[in-house]
Amino acid sequence: MNRKTLAALLLAPVIATGCATWFDQGRQAQRATVVDYLYPKGEQPTLAPSIPELKLPLRVGIAFVPGERTSDLPEAERERLLRKVQDAFASRPYIAAIEVIPTTYLRARGGFDNLQQAAQMFNVDVVALLSYDQVQFSDSNRLSVFYWTIVGGYFVNGSQYDVNTLVDASVFDVKSRKLLFRAPGSSQIKGSSPLVKFGEASREARGEGYRQAIDTLIPQLDAQLENFKVRVKEEKVAHVVNKPGYSGGGATDLASLGLFGALAALAALRKRRVG
Repeated sequence: MNRKTLAALLLAPVIATGCATWFDQGRQAQRATVVDYLYPKGEQPTLAPSIPELKLPLRVGIAFVPGERTSDLPEAERERLLRKVQDAFASRPYIAAIEVIPTTYLRARGGFDNLQQAAQMFNVDVVALLSYDQVQFSDSNRLSVFYWTIVGGYFVNGSQYDVNTLVDASVFDVKSRKLLFRAPGSSQIKGSSPLVKFGEASREARGEGYRQAIDTLIPQLDAQLENFKVRVKEEKVAHVVNKPGYSGGGATDLASLGLFGALAALAALRKRRVG
């Protein structure tokens, strides 16, 4: 065994250890929260006992919360994700329109004043704000291989990644600044890639993490919307009225639930009197 071969073999474990240390506990995070956006100075949410008034048909806006720094989720991809949410609720009879609000119309830590400005610009009554928290962990794995060639030895690195994504939709009545309801969605993606392609592969995994989280959010949002209709009826969490010229959208309409609740109470009262 010549000196070059022996040196390469002795250095291999050192190189491997160095590369593993570089990737171990690797962490990349992206986060934007509703609290940081709407309450930038740390103030407490208003707890005044006011009841929001929802005028049907509603005009709804949907937007991603702006983060403190630039996200690696491009604006075009954000809009595609928002349109998936838009398409899922476009057929609701009590919703007149769903507008996608680009993040460029919102300021980091802009507060309710900024939200109201954007709502006025897009002529919406209610806004669904999508916050997100995504963390990617990475470390080296068995894709790391020591190769011996005719020109000597070299070490080819590989890495594995674990991308965890949480997306949360918080639906606010803009005028009263009241949170109407919220729904979460999440995803977890695991994968691996040679180091030379790791950046591209992990970037695609982060994008796929958002897509899968939105897919799980949509049925949750649908369920929370149905639950909100029941709360309007039973708990009177909102006052529902029709805009001029709007006659309602049938038995599933929010206004119809309020009307049926009133009729049911009246019928029960009459029964007691008759009894």
